[in-house]
Amino acid sequence: MDAISDSRSLDGADVVVVGGGFGGLSTACYLSGAGADVTLLEKNGQLGGRASRLEVDGFRFDMGPSWYLMPDVFERFFAHFDHEPADYYDLTRLDPHYRIFFKDGDRVDMVPDLEQNRRVFESYEPGAGERFDDYLEKSKTNYEVGMEHFVYEDRTSVRDFLDWDVAKNARGLSLIGSMQRHVEKYFDHPKLQQIMQYTLVFLGGAPTNTPALYNLMSHVDFNMGVYYPENGLGGVVDGIVSLGEELGVDFRTDAPVTEIRGHQGAFVVRTERNDGRPGSGEEFYPDYVVSDADYRHTEMELLPPENRQYDADYWDSRTYAPSAFLLYLGVEGDVDPLEHHTLVLPTDWDEHFDRIFDDPAWPEDPAYYLCVPSETDDSVAPEGHSNLFALVPIAAGLEDTPELRAEFRDLVLDDIEENTGVALRDRIVVEESFCVNDFSERYNSTNGTALGLAHTLRQTALFRPPHRSSAVDGLYFTGSFTTPGIGVPMCLISGQLTAEAMIERAG
Repeated sequence: MDAISDSRSLDGADVVVVGGGFGGLSTACYLSGAGADVTLLEKNGQLGGRASRLEVDGFRFDMGPSWYLMPDVFERFFAHFDHEPADYYDLTRLDPHYRIFFKDGDRVDMVPDLEQNRRVFESYEPGAGERFDDYLEKSKTNYEVGMEHFVYEDRTSVRDFLDWDVAKNARGLSLIGSMQRHVEKYFDHPKLQQIMQYTLVFLGGAPTNTPALYNLMSHVDFNMGVYYPENGLGGVVDGIVSLGEELGVDFRTDAPVTEIRGHQGAFVVRTERNDGRPGSGEEFYPDYVVSDADYRHTEMELLPPENRQYDADYWDSRTYAPSAFLLYLGVEGDVDPLEHHTLVLPTDWDEHFDRIFDDPAWPEDPAYYLCVPSETDDSVAPEGHSNLFALVPIAAGLEDTPELRAEFRDLVLDDIEENTGVALRDRIVVEESFCVNDFSERYNSTNGTALGLAHTLRQTALFRPPHRSSAVDGLYFTGSFTTPGIGVPMCLISGQLTAEAMIERAG
C-alpha cells in the first residue's frame, strides 16, 4: 500500500512529536505503527492544533477547519491501520455542498447533482455547461495522477522531477501557469471563474499566484463531494487520537516545548508547565524528534542557532497564507437562508486578494465564509438556536487591536445582513472572536497565519521546507509548511511522508 506497510525498522526507538495538529497526529500514528515508542507533546489543552473546539453555554464550535473534503485521503489513512473512518465517525454528504451569495443580489447553489450544476453554468454563459464537463475531466486527471505521483511521493530535488517515470506521468498536467489563466481558458464569466477558484481559500493563495495544478480541487468539490463528519472536524480529531491510543501513542497536553537540543540518539526536549500547577515542566530524551509546530517557530525559537537550516531573512522572504478574522456566534432562532457552508463574494474580488498579498490592509469589501453546522447537527446548539461562525481571510501580520476588531465586527454583521438578508445583531447570545494575535499566541503561528506557507508558484513541491532537517540528524518536520502543503488531508499525507523519510533513513 505504501512504503511504511511492512517496516519495523523503528522498533524500540523513542520519538517525541512536538505538536498535536493533524500532521503531528498522523506522524505519531504511522511511527507507532512502525514500532516506535511515541510521545506527542501538545502546547494547548486540546489535541488537533487549529482544529480546536470552543464550547460555551451549550454551543460547540469547530474553531478552525470545517470542510471535510477528499474522503479518499481519510480512507487511505485509516486503511493503513486496517480501519476505516466509519470505525470512528459517521459522514453526512451535504446538499447543497455550499451556497454562494454574490454581492449584486445573485445567489447560486452547488449541489451533488452534476447535471443541475451544468445547467447553472450554462445559464451564465452559453456553452459553459459543456466546458464545465471538460474542466472537470481535466481536474479529475490532475487529481488522479497528481495525487499518486506527486502528492503521495515526496520529491525533494530537481533530479526527482527529471526522472522519466515522473515526466511520463506529468505529461498533460497543469504544472505551470496560474489558476487565473487556467480558468480563463474555460470560462469568461467572472462568477463562473470565482466558483472554480473559491477553494483557493483553503490553499492560502490567490488566483494569480496559485499553480494551475490546483484545478484538481474542482474534482474534489464536484465529483467527490462535501461531507460533514459526526461531531464536526473535532470528531475526526477524536477518531485519530483513539487510533493513536490503540497503537500505543502517549499523548501529553498542556506541555509546551521550549527547547530542542542534541541530535539523533541524544536529543533533549524541554517543556514548561501550561496547566496552572507549580513546577518546571519535564525533560525528554528521545532518539528522534518530529516537529509539527510552526516551522519557523521551531527553527528560530526552539533550536540553537547552529542547528537551524534557515535564517530570519529566509522566513521574512516567504509568502504566508492569510490569517483570518473569525466570529463565533450563538444566535437565537434560525438563520435561513444560510446553508451549512455559505460563501459571500464580491462580484470583483481582485481588491480582496490585493489587500491580502499586495497591499496588506483590513478589507473594506470582504469576501468571506459562513458556517452553520446547526443546519446539519442538532448537537452543536441548544434547542431553538443556531450555531454560526464567520471567517474573513485577511493578510497575515496585520495590526490586531480590540478597537480594530470591534470596527470590523460591525462591518461584517452589516455585510451579512445586506447581502444574505440575515439579521444577527439583536439575536446574539454567545460571541467570541479570534484573529491575528490569537493565531500567534495559541499556535506560535508566524505572522498570525491561519494556514502556513501559501501555495504560490515558488512555494510548491520541492520549494517548500523539507521533512528532514539538513542541519540536525534525527530531526524531522511535518504539517502544513512541508509537502504536500496546506489543509487537513494534506497534513495527514505529510505525516505519512515524514514517517517514510524516517524509516528510509533508519533502514
